[in-house]
Amino acid sequence: MGSMNRSGFCRKNCSARLVVTTIGAVFGFFVGVSFPSVSLYRIYVPTNPRGAESLPPGIVVPKTDLYLRRLWGDPNEDLKKKPKYLVTFTVGIDQMDNIDKCVKKFSEDFQIVLFHYDGRTTEWDQLEWSKNAIHVSARKQTKWWYAKRFLHPDIVSAYEYIFIWDEDLGLEHFNPDRYIELVKKHGLEISQPGLEPNYALTWQMTKRRGDREVHNFVEIMAPVFSREAWRCVWYLIQNDLVHGWGLDFALRRCVTPAHEKIGVVDSEWIVHKVIPTLGNQGEPHGAVSPRDAVRIRSKIEWAIFQKRITDADLAYIAQLENAQG
Repeated sequence: MGSMNRSGFCRKNCSARLVVTTIGAVFGFFVGVSFPSVSLYRIYVPTNPRGAESLPPGIVVPKTDLYLRRLWGDPNEDLKKKPKYLVTFTVGIDQMDNIDKCVKKFSEDFQIVLFHYDGRTTEWDQLEWSKNAIHVSARKQTKWWYAKRFLHPDIVSAYEYIFIWDEDLGLEHFNPDRYIELVKKHGLEISQPGLEPNYALTWQMTKRRGDREVHNFVEIMAPVFSREAWRCVWYLIQNDLVHGWGLDFALRRCVTPAHEKIGVVDSEWIVHKVIPTLGNQGEPHGAVSPRDAVRIRSKIEWAIFQKRITDADLAYIAQLENAQG
């Protein structure tokens, strides 16, 4: 009886396996013949991005964005509205209240990215807008370190303008949408708001002037880049120099003519609160305080950057001269 049951069981299951195998073979055949014959041949497209030469051009996606998408539903319905501008703040938890006030000044046309240098991100969940922001955490790093690693031009190409701002700014007198209007009106590729003259200034050239809309120069506290200018500036940022000192005087290399494409927007202005936040994230070095240690490193980097620029210029000039014989 047991033998008969096993035989009957085998006949039923073997038949089932045969049917499944047959269906699988037929399905595989139709899937195989549905692909064009070109897939059987080696593809090489030298005009594709490096590393993608073996792919048909129609499937290559060379750029991306920072848009947040769902894990469900139709992908074409993920985004009700695509932000046109990108705003980044490098932040610590101590400045959460100030950043909350700053972010609320920006409309839904602006995508917010927070770079957390203190590693504390969960506390920000209490802010309603935070769920739509992008949070990146790496302890004791600067905005230029973050920018080099997370804001590659092909990643932020979806945005017309990229704001790379400090956390200790007051935006009470600043209207982001009006600012964008003025930047476009004056054709500025690299810009910043004017700074309140009654507060500490790094450079007098960035002081707000009441007799005009725009004047020339931009520093690294609150710069705004067009996506075209950012493509050049990103390459200018050095991988091992994290403070960005000296970039102010090299930005002119990325736009032409610089005196027309770089400017401070005086009629939309901000306040630099000069709060020692990121500087305090340093570590003491001998008898040097954490903040002083950071400033010393900044000055060292500035000297290194200046030398690299000069050496690169001289090397390129020599190359041109040799090519001309």
